[in-house]
Amino acid sequence: MLDEWRLGEWLALFTEDAVYEVPRAGADETADSAEDLFYIADNYFRLGHRVKRMLDKAAHAEWPRSVQSHMISNVRIKGSDEEGVHVSCRFITHRAKNEIVDTYAGHHNYILRTVDGKLRIASKRTFIASDSLRDQGKVTIIL
Repeated sequence: MLDEWRLGEWLALFTEDAVYEVPRAGADETADSAEDLFYIADNYFRLGHRVKRMLDKAAHAEWPRSVQSHMISNVRIKGSDEEGVHVSCRFITHRAKNEIVDTYAGHHNYILRTVDGKLRIASKRTFIASDSLRDQGKVTIIL
């Protein structure tokens, strides 16, 4: 969906109490957005506004939009508890814009929950496998 810029459909995959977080590059698994620097620390409401801004032509960072390719591998079910099913995976995302190609690699941690018979994302936390964003310069919801 992200590769095809179907952001509204992508947003619909999240629960209404979802969180979407991207800790700073190099952060460990225990990073807490209340105490540590996060590039993104959105609840569902803020994520909805982010999607709306990204779809607006006035969003200069993504207009014209980037060309992206997301590759996901090593999908693993880690367990389940009262929060939902814990899933992790590795990713590589290529993002091309203005003749520059940025490559992001890392892993996602998800908590998935069934809502009205459909599997939804209750939590997505993206860890970038880098110690800085110096080369890439920016990170958006495109991860």
